[in-house]
Amino acid sequence: MPWRYDQVSAIRSGLAQRYRPMVDLGAGCGLRQGEILGLGVDDIDFDAGWVHVSRQVKLVRSRLVFGLPKNDRDRRIPLPDSVALVLRQHVDNFAPVSLTLPWEDPASDERVTVPLLFTTTRLGAINRHTFDGKSWRPAVVAAGITPTRATGMHALRHFYASSLLDAGESIKALASYLGHADPGFTLRVYTHLMPASEERTRRVIDDLFR
Repeated sequence: MPWRYDQVSAIRSGLAQRYRPMVDLGAGCGLRQGEILGLGVDDIDFDAGWVHVSRQVKLVRSRLVFGLPKNDRDRRIPLPDSVALVLRQHVDNFAPVSLTLPWEDPASDERVTVPLLFTTTRLGAINRHTFDGKSWRPAVVAAGITPTRATGMHALRHFYASSLLDAGESIKALASYLGHADPGFTLRVYTHLMPASEERTRRVIDDLFR
Protein backbone atom coordinates (compact mmCIF):
# COMPACT_ATOMS: atom_id res chain seq x y z
CA MET A 1 0.00 0.00 0.00
CA PRO A 2 1.52 3.34 -1.02
CA TRP A 3 1.83 6.18 1.43
CA ARG A 4 -0.70 9.00 1.48
CA TYR A 5 0.37 12.52 0.55
CA ASP A 6 0.13 13.70 4.16
CA GLN A 7 2.53 10.95 5.24
CA VAL A 8 5.06 11.89 2.56
CA SER A 9 4.73 15.54 3.55
CA ALA A 10 5.25 14.71 7.23
CA ILE A 11 8.44 12.75 6.50
CA ARG A 12 9.72 15.62 4.37
CA SER A 13 9.12 18.06 7.23
CA GLY A 14 11.10 15.81 9.57
CA LEU A 15 14.25 16.06 7.46
CA ALA A 16 16.86 18.79 7.61
CA GLN A 17 16.22 21.52 5.07
CA ARG A 18 19.17 20.49 2.89
CA TYR A 19 17.66 17.02 2.41
CA ARG A 20 13.97 17.84 1.93
CA PRO A 21 14.12 18.17 -1.88
CA MET A 22 15.25 14.54 -1.99
CA VAL A 23 11.66 13.66 -1.08
CA ASP A 24 10.36 15.77 -3.98
CA LEU A 25 12.61 13.90 -6.41
CA GLY A 26 11.57 10.51 -5.06
CA ALA A 27 7.84 11.20 -4.80
CA GLY A 28 7.61 13.63 -7.72
CA CYS A 29 9.98 12.02 -10.25
CA GLY A 30 10.34 8.43 -9.04
CA LEU A 31 14.12 8.44 -8.65
CA ARG A 32 15.85 5.73 -6.63
CA GLN A 33 17.80 6.78 -3.55
CA GLY A 34 21.21 6.24 -5.16
CA GLU A 35 20.11 8.19 -8.23
CA ILE A 36 19.07 11.13 -6.06
CA LEU A 37 22.41 11.05 -4.24
CA GLY A 38 24.26 11.03 -7.59
CA LEU A 39 22.23 13.75 -9.28
CA GLY A 40 24.19 16.74 -10.51
CA VAL A 41 22.84 20.19 -11.21
CA ASP A 42 23.79 19.68 -14.88
CA ASP A 43 21.36 16.75 -15.00
CA ILE A 44 18.40 19.11 -14.49
CA ASP A 45 17.02 20.80 -17.59
CA PHE A 46 14.88 23.48 -15.99
CA ASP A 47 13.94 25.12 -19.29
CA ALA A 48 12.72 22.00 -21.09
CA GLY A 49 11.43 20.28 -17.94
CA TRP A 50 13.46 17.07 -17.77
CA VAL A 51 15.62 15.17 -15.29
CA HIS A 52 18.42 13.11 -16.84
CA VAL A 53 19.33 10.10 -14.71
CA SER A 54 22.73 8.85 -15.78
CA ARG A 55 24.42 7.73 -12.56
CA GLN A 56 24.02 6.81 -8.93
CA VAL A 57 26.13 6.88 -5.80
CA LYS A 58 26.60 3.40 -4.42
CA LEU A 59 28.71 1.51 -1.92
CA VAL A 60 31.30 -0.92 -3.23
CA ARG A 61 33.45 -2.64 -0.61
CA SER A 62 32.38 0.01 1.91
CA ARG A 63 33.51 2.88 -0.31
CA LEU A 64 31.42 5.41 -2.20
CA VAL A 65 31.63 5.34 -5.99
CA PHE A 66 29.68 6.68 -8.93
CA GLY A 67 28.11 4.08 -11.19
CA LEU A 68 25.44 3.49 -13.78
CA PRO A 69 21.81 3.39 -12.62
CA LYS A 70 20.22 0.02 -11.96
CA ASN A 71 19.88 -2.09 -15.14
CA ASP A 72 22.76 0.01 -16.59
CA ARG A 73 20.26 2.29 -18.28
CA ASP A 74 20.10 6.06 -18.18
CA ARG A 75 16.74 7.74 -18.73
CA ARG A 76 14.87 11.01 -18.89
CA ILE A 77 11.98 11.82 -16.60
CA PRO A 78 9.47 14.69 -16.90
CA LEU A 79 10.24 17.39 -14.33
CA PRO A 80 7.02 18.82 -12.83
CA ASP A 81 7.00 22.58 -12.30
CA SER A 82 6.42 22.10 -8.57
CA VAL A 83 9.56 19.97 -8.22
CA ALA A 84 11.56 22.35 -10.43
CA LEU A 85 10.61 25.23 -8.14
CA VAL A 86 11.85 23.33 -5.08
CA LEU A 87 15.12 22.42 -6.82
CA ARG A 88 15.77 26.00 -7.93
CA GLN A 89 15.33 27.16 -4.35
CA HIS A 90 17.57 24.35 -3.12
CA VAL A 91 20.36 25.38 -5.50
CA ASP A 92 20.08 28.94 -4.20
CA ASN A 93 20.22 27.81 -0.57
CA PHE A 94 22.81 25.05 -0.94
CA ALA A 95 25.19 25.56 -3.84
CA PRO A 96 26.11 22.34 -5.70
CA VAL A 97 29.47 20.89 -4.70
CA SER A 98 31.77 19.35 -7.33
CA LEU A 99 32.97 16.02 -5.95
CA THR A 100 35.17 13.38 -7.54
CA LEU A 101 34.62 9.67 -6.97
CA PRO A 102 35.87 6.46 -8.63
CA TRP A 103 33.67 5.04 -11.36
CA GLU A 104 32.07 1.68 -10.43
CA ASP A 105 35.17 0.26 -8.66
CA PRO A 106 37.04 1.90 -5.75
CA ALA A 107 40.30 0.59 -7.19
CA SER A 108 39.62 2.00 -10.65
CA ASP A 109 41.81 4.76 -12.04
CA GLU A 110 38.75 6.24 -13.71
CA ARG A 111 37.42 9.23 -11.80
CA VAL A 112 34.26 11.23 -12.40
CA THR A 113 33.53 14.72 -11.10
CA VAL A 114 29.91 15.79 -10.59
CA PRO A 115 28.44 19.04 -9.19
CA LEU A 116 26.21 17.20 -6.73
CA LEU A 117 22.89 18.66 -5.63
CA PHE A 118 22.95 16.86 -2.29
CA THR A 119 25.90 16.61 0.07
CA THR A 120 26.50 16.16 3.77
CA THR A 121 26.90 19.11 6.14
CA ARG A 122 30.63 18.62 5.62
CA LEU A 123 30.11 18.93 1.85
CA GLY A 124 30.92 15.31 1.08
CA ALA A 125 29.03 12.66 -0.86
CA ILE A 126 26.21 11.06 1.12
CA ASN A 127 26.51 7.49 2.39
CA ARG A 128 23.01 6.06 2.19
CA HIS A 129 23.46 3.91 5.29
CA THR A 130 24.44 6.94 7.36
CA PHE A 131 21.62 9.01 5.88
CA ASP A 132 19.05 6.26 6.52
CA GLY A 133 20.08 5.85 10.14
CA LYS A 134 20.57 9.47 11.13
CA SER A 135 18.02 11.28 8.95
CA TRP A 136 15.48 9.12 7.16
CA ARG A 137 14.50 6.69 9.92
CA PRO A 138 14.01 9.45 12.57
CA ALA A 139 11.83 11.37 10.08
CA VAL A 140 9.72 8.27 9.45
CA VAL A 141 9.25 7.74 13.19
CA ALA A 142 8.38 11.41 13.72
CA ALA A 143 5.71 11.05 11.03
CA GLY A 144 4.04 8.31 13.07
CA ILE A 145 5.11 5.47 10.77
CA THR A 146 6.63 2.28 12.14
CA PRO A 147 10.02 1.74 10.45
CA THR A 148 10.25 -1.51 8.50
CA ARG A 149 12.09 -2.70 5.41
CA ALA A 150 9.18 -1.26 3.42
CA THR A 151 9.53 2.29 4.77
CA GLY A 152 12.84 3.21 3.16
CA MET A 153 13.18 5.91 0.52
CA HIS A 154 12.08 3.35 -2.07
CA ALA A 155 8.54 3.86 -0.78
CA LEU A 156 8.58 7.27 -2.47
CA ARG A 157 8.80 5.49 -5.85
CA HIS A 158 5.67 3.54 -4.97
CA PHE A 159 3.93 6.80 -4.13
CA TYR A 160 5.01 8.20 -7.51
CA ALA A 161 3.86 5.11 -9.38
CA SER A 162 0.49 4.94 -7.65
CA SER A 163 -0.14 8.64 -8.30
CA LEU A 164 0.55 8.29 -12.03
CA LEU A 165 -1.54 5.15 -12.37
CA ASP A 166 -4.42 6.74 -10.52
CA ALA A 167 -4.27 9.60 -13.02
CA GLY A 168 -4.43 7.16 -15.95
CA GLU A 169 -0.77 7.06 -17.03
CA SER A 170 0.18 4.01 -19.10
CA ILE A 171 2.25 1.13 -17.77
CA LYS A 172 4.71 1.58 -20.66
CA ALA A 173 5.34 5.23 -19.77
CA LEU A 174 5.58 4.46 -16.06
CA ALA A 175 8.11 1.67 -16.70
CA SER A 176 10.23 4.12 -18.70
CA TYR A 177 10.14 6.76 -15.98
CA LEU A 178 10.97 4.24 -13.24
CA GLY A 179 13.82 2.73 -15.23
CA HIS A 180 12.33 -0.77 -15.41
CA ALA A 181 13.75 -2.86 -18.24
CA ASP A 182 10.49 -4.76 -18.67
CA PRO A 183 7.04 -3.08 -18.57
CA GLY A 184 5.68 -6.49 -17.63
CA PHE A 185 7.55 -6.24 -14.34
CA THR A 186 5.96 -2.84 -13.70
CA LEU A 187 2.54 -4.30 -14.44
CA ARG A 188 3.05 -7.21 -12.05
CA VAL A 189 4.18 -4.89 -9.24
CA TYR A 190 1.51 -2.23 -9.61
CA THR A 191 -1.48 -3.92 -11.24
CA HIS A 192 -3.42 -3.85 -7.93
CA LEU A 193 -3.17 -0.06 -7.91
CA MET A 194 -4.59 0.46 -11.38
CA PRO A 195 -8.12 1.89 -11.52
CA ALA A 196 -10.75 -0.69 -12.39
CA SER A 197 -11.20 -0.70 -16.18
CA GLU A 198 -14.99 -0.73 -15.98
CA GLU A 199 -15.06 2.41 -13.85
CA ARG A 200 -12.59 4.09 -16.18
CA THR A 201 -14.76 3.17 -19.17
CA ARG A 202 -17.87 4.64 -17.57
CA ARG A 203 -16.03 7.82 -16.60
CA VAL A 204 -14.51 8.34 -20.06
CA ILE A 205 -17.83 7.98 -21.88
CA ASP A 206 -19.76 9.98 -19.30
CA ASP A 207 -17.23 12.82 -19.53
CA LEU A 208 -17.39 12.72 -23.32
CA PHE A 209 -21.19 12.72 -23.51
CA ARG A 210 -21.53 15.52 -21.00
